[in-house]
Amino acid sequence: MKSENFKRFDLKPFLIEALSHQGFTLPTEIQERLIPAIKNGRDVIGQSQTGTGKTLSFLLPILDKINSEKNEVQAVITAPTRELAGQLFDELKKILEFSPEGEEIQAKLLVGGTDRARAIESLKVQPHIIVGTAGRIGDLIDDQALHVYTATMLVVDEADQMLDMGFIADVDKVASRMAESLQMMVFSATIPEKLQPFLKKYMTDPRHVQVEPKHVTATKIEHRIVPLRHRDKISFVVDIAKSINPYLAIVFTNTKEQADEVADAMLSAGLNVERLHGGLQPRQRKQVMKQVKEVKVQYLVATDLAARGIDVKGVTHIINFNIPKDLDFYIHRVGRTARAGLDGVAFTIYEDHDQQAIEKLLKRGVPFTYYDFKQGNWVQLDRAPLGVPGKKKVNRTAVETTSKTKPKEQKRTGGKAVARAKSVKPGYKKKARFKKAKEDQRQRRINKKK
Repeated sequence: MKSENFKRFDLKPFLIEALSHQGFTLPTEIQERLIPAIKNGRDVIGQSQTGTGKTLSFLLPILDKINSEKNEVQAVITAPTRELAGQLFDELKKILEFSPEGEEIQAKLLVGGTDRARAIESLKVQPHIIVGTAGRIGDLIDDQALHVYTATMLVVDEADQMLDMGFIADVDKVASRMAESLQMMVFSATIPEKLQPFLKKYMTDPRHVQVEPKHVTATKIEHRIVPLRHRDKISFVVDIAKSINPYLAIVFTNTKEQADEVADAMLSAGLNVERLHGGLQPRQRKQVMKQVKEVKVQYLVATDLAARGIDVKGVTHIINFNIPKDLDFYIHRVGRTARAGLDGVAFTIYEDHDQQAIEKLLKRGVPFTYYDFKQGNWVQLDRAPLGVPGKKKVNRTAVETTSKTKPKEQKRTGGKAVARAKSVKPGYKKKARFKKAKEDQRQRRINKKK
C-alpha cells in the first residue's frame, strides 16, 4: 500500500516507500502544517506534546533536501539527552534503509559517554547528517574533527528541556559555527520566555505551529489516583507493583535518591527491576535501556529523564511515586503507555499536600478515578478522600471488593468519616417558625388570664 497522502508533499520516492513500509498513510496535523514550510526553507517552531508525529515532520523534509553527492555536513539535529538523540537516530536509520543504491545518505550519532577518539576517527569522511547532544557536537567542532560550517539546517528538539538542563548555551555555540544562511527548526512542548532571546538571535519570521492533542492524554489510559493515608510510601509502592504483574511498568520518582530507594526496595522484594536516572554513568544508562528494549526487565524505576520522548515499546503500567512539580511531566510520564492503540494504566500515589496539583490536572482534562488498595484488593471509591473533588458516579462492574455488603452511606470531612445528616422535607423551616409563633401566642393568652 502506498502512502498516497504523503505524495502531496512531493517527497523523494524512497521516503514514500519508507513511510509505506512503516504503515504511515495519513500525515498528522503537525506534519501537514510544517513539512511544506521546512521544504521551502523557512524557520519553524513546532509546539506540541509527545505523540503528535513531530519527528517525521522534520526528518522527512530534511532528508528530501539532502544532496547525497556532496560529502559534507548539511544538517545537524540536537537533543538534550543521549537517550533522546539515540531514539531520533533510530528513527532516521529506519528511513535511510530505503535510500537508493549509489545515493545513500550518511548519518552519524554523536553523544557523550562514548569513545571520543573513535568518534574523531569516524569523522574522517564527513556525514550528511549529524544527530547528537549539543555538548559532544561542540567538543568535536573544537577538535576540528567535525565541520558544520557547511550545514544549513539545524534542529533543536525538546528545546524547553534544553533550557531547563542548561544546554542552550551549547546549542548556541554549535549554531554560531554553522552556515550564515541557517534554517532553524525548534520543537518544544512549551516555549518559555527565557527561550525567546535564543530564538530571536537565529530565526527570521518563523512559522509557529502549535498543535494541541485531541485529548490531553491517550484515551486508552486509565488514570487511578490512590491515597497514601498512614502507610509507608516505599512499602506501598512495592505492594502496588506486586499487584499488577505488568509486561513492563515504569515507576517515576522526582529525584534520583528516591529512585534508588524504591529500586532497592523492589529488588529486596524479589522483583525484576532496573533503574534509570542522571546519577548513572553513560555506559550504565545505555546498558539499562538495552535491557529494557530487549524485554529483560519487568519494572524500570526512573526520574523524568526517561519521560520526555523516550519510546519504549510494551509499557503497560505507569506508577507515579509522587506527582511531578512541573505538571507537564505528568502528561509526559503517562504518555509512555497506551501507545500504538494499546491500553495502559497509570497509578498515582497522593498525599494531603497534592490536592491542588490534582485539581489542576482535573481541570486540564485528566479523567482520574479514585481507588484504594486494601488487603491485596483494588477498591474503587465513589468520591476522593481528603476533600479532593472526583466522580460521584461509580461503575460498580469495575469495583473489586472482598465484601458484597453495601457500606453505610457516609460523607468525608477533613479526611474523617462522619454519619450523613438525616434528610429533611422541604419547607421545614417555615413550618417550625409557624409552630413557634402559635406556641408563643398560647403562652401570652395564659399569662393574660393570670
